Amino acid sequence: MKTKRKKFIKKRWWQIVLIALFFSGLVVMWVLKDVPSPKKLSTGNYPESSRIFDKNGIMLYEFFSEKRRVTVGLDEVPEELRWATLAIEDAKFYKHMGFDIKGILRAVYRIVFKKKLEGGSTITQQLVKNALLTPERTVLRKVREAFLTLATEALYSKNEILEMYFNQTPYGGTFWGVETAARGYFDKKVSELDLAEAALIAGLLGSPTRYSPFAHPEAAKKRQSLVLRRMVEEGYVSQEEADTAEKRELSFSISKEGVTAPHFVFWVKEKLVEEYGLEKVNEGGLNIVTTLDSSLQEMVQATVEKEIAGLDGYHITNGAVVVSRAKTGEVLAMVGSKDYFATDIDGKVNVTTSLRQPGSSIKPLNYAVGLELGKITAASIVNDRPTCFQVSGQKLYCPTNYGNNYHGVQTIRNSLANSLNVGAVKVLKLNGVETFVASASAMGIKTFKDSSDYGLSLTLGGGEVRMTDMAVAFGVLANSGVKQELSAIWQITDKNGEVIKKYEYIPGDRVLSRETSFLISDILSDDGARSMVFGRGSKLNIKGHPEVAVKTGTTNDMRDNWTIGYTSDYVVTVWVGNNDNSKMSWVASGISGATPIWNEVMSYLVKDEKVKKMVMPAKMVKLPVCNLTGKLIPEEGCDSHFEFFKKEYAPNERVDLRQNILIDKDTNRPVKNGEEKTNVEWQEHQVVRGISGELVCLDCPGGEEERSIVN
Repeated sequence: MKTKRKKFIKKRWWQIVLIALFFSGLVVMWVLKDVPSPKKLSTGNYPESSRIFDKNGIMLYEFFSEKRRVTVGLDEVPEELRWATLAIEDAKFYKHMGFDIKGILRAVYRIVFKKKLEGGSTITQQLVKNALLTPERTVLRKVREAFLTLATEALYSKNEILEMYFNQTPYGGTFWGVETAARGYFDKKVSELDLAEAALIAGLLGSPTRYSPFAHPEAAKKRQSLVLRRMVEEGYVSQEEADTAEKRELSFSISKEGVTAPHFVFWVKEKLVEEYGLEKVNEGGLNIVTTLDSSLQEMVQATVEKEIAGLDGYHITNGAVVVSRAKTGEVLAMVGSKDYFATDIDGKVNVTTSLRQPGSSIKPLNYAVGLELGKITAASIVNDRPTCFQVSGQKLYCPTNYGNNYHGVQTIRNSLANSLNVGAVKVLKLNGVETFVASASAMGIKTFKDSSDYGLSLTLGGGEVRMTDMAVAFGVLANSGVKQELSAIWQITDKNGEVIKKYEYIPGDRVLSRETSFLISDILSDDGARSMVFGRGSKLNIKGHPEVAVKTGTTNDMRDNWTIGYTSDYVVTVWVGNNDNSKMSWVASGISGATPIWNEVMSYLVKDEKVKKMVMPAKMVKLPVCNLTGKLIPEEGCDSHFEFFKKEYAPNERVDLRQNILIDKDTNRPVKNGEEKTNVEWQEHQVVRGISGELVCLDCPGGEEERSIVN
C-alpha cells in the first residue's frame, strides 16, 4: 500500500514539474516575443533624422542627421573620455557581466517601496536600451532588457561593447556618437579632446537635454565637475589634474548654418523629449511643424540686436522677446537673447524661460484680484504718500515710488496707470498675499507656490517669474479672462507621413471675469491716465491703435527692465538687462530699455490691422463719479469723471466732501482710530477715505504726517 502511494506521489510530482516547465516556457516565450536580436547592434542600421519647421514650412533645424554620425574605433577614443565615461556611468564595467548588483538593488527598492521605475543601468544595458528597445519604463521592458544584456555580453567582448556604445549613444541635438559630439561641441576630432572637454562630453550621457552647454550652461558645468570628482574617486586622474581641468574655460563651437531661432528650437525640443522621449525625437524621422513665423522672428531678432547695441553705454547687454497669440497661445516669435552665439553674454541662455524679477509689470495681476473680489473699483481712492506697512513679526516695510515722487490722493485707475508703488502695496495688503499668490498662479505664474515665501514686496516684483509665464498671464487679460497656455506645435508626422499629433484649438479655463479683464485693459491703454508719470504720446502708445494696453516694470536694484503689452490678438513680452544679473547703470521705464523694442514689434504686428477696441461687457456700467471720493456725485456737485464699474460693485451712495471729524488741536490733524487724545474738538473739513481705511484731510492746517503707518 505504501509503495503504491509513493509511486503515485512521485508521478504527481513529475506532472507538476512538467506543467510548471510548460507554463514557464510560455511566459518566457511571451516575454521574449518580438525581442530584437542583439546582433543588430553591429549592423550599422542607424535611425533617421527629425526636422523642425516654422508654420510656413521653412526648416529651422534638424535634430538628427545621418551625415553627422561618424563611426570611430575604440583606439581613436582618448583614454580621458573612456575613463570619464566609465567613472560617471559604469565604474565596474570590466568586472561585471552586464549588471551592477548595487544598482539593481537600488532600483528594486525604488520600484517596490517608492512605486517608481528606476534603472541601475550599466553601459551594456544603456547600449541595449538605446539601440534595441523603446524608451517606455515598464517591468516587461526591463525583463527584456536584462535578457538582451546577457546576450550582448555573451556575443561581444567588453571593448566591442564599449566601442558600439561610443558610436550609438546620443550626446544631444544632432550629435550621435563621440566623434560627432566632439566636432559639434568643440570643433575637433574625438582623439584631440583633453580632460576638461572629455569630462563635459561624458557628463552629457545622464541627460543630453538637461546638461546641454548650449541651453543650460550652468547645469553642464556642474555635471562636468561631478564627472571629474568621480574620476578622482576611481583613481583615473589626480586631484590636481581634476582641479586644473575644472578651472579651464571651455570654448564651444556650434555652426550657425542651418539653425534658425535656436532658443525656440531647443525650447520646443525639450517639450518633445518630455512627451516622446529623446530617442523618438532624435531618431524617429519626425517632421515637426511649429507655430513660429520666421519673417516675424527675423524682424524681432534684428530689433533686439539694434536696440541693445544702442544701450551699451548704460551697461545693458542683452534683451529677449516672446510674441504670442492671445486667443490660442501660439508662439509666433521667441528671441532668448540678442545673439545665441555671443559667448561674451552667454547668449545661448534662453532668458524667456529663465527666472527674473518682473518689477512693476506684475502689478496688473494684483489690481485684477482686487477688482475681481470687489475690494476696490477703478474709482477707489489711494493716498499716494510715504507709507510704512506693519506686518506681525516683521520689520516695517516702507516702499518708495520711482524717483521718490509722491502724488497725493489718486484713483486706482491713476495708481495702476502711473505704476505708483505705494498704491500697489496697499492693494496687496487689502487682497492678502495668500489670495494674490493663488490668483497669480491660476493666471499662469507657475513660480508662485507657497505664499509664506513672500511679503508685500511681491506686487513690486519681489518674486521671480519666467517671461513665458508672464506672456500667459497677460494673455488672460487680452483674452477676456480665459487662460491659454503657450503652444508651439502645429503638427507632427512620422517618417512614413502618418500624423501622430495635430494642433486642435481647445478654449482654456476662465480664471478672470470679462469685466475685470476689460477694466484692467482699459486702464493700461489709457494714455491720459498714465500721463502724470509717462507724459502724453510716449513710446507706450502705438500710432493709430489706442486699444493697445501696456505695462512697464523695472526692479528697484536696476537688474531687470520689462515692457509687456497686448491687443485682443497679440501679446508682446520684452525684457532687457544682463545675463550675469549685474546692474544696469540707467534705464527709464516707458522711454528707454525694453519699451522701444516693444513699440517697434507691436507696431509691426498691428500696422495693417483695424483698431479692435474691447467692447464693454453687458454686466458693466459707466457712471459719473466724484474725482476725490469715487462715489456718486452729491447734490452740491463736485469735480467728476466717468468710470467703468462691474454692476455688482457700482457705487450707490453719495458722499459729501465736507464732514465733521475729530481734530487733535495740538497737531491740527485728524485723530486716528484707536488714538487717545485729550485736546480735541469736532471740526468740519474736506475729507476723503482711502482703500486702507485711513481718513485723508485735504484742508487741515496741520497737513499730513511725514510718513503714515498701515497696520
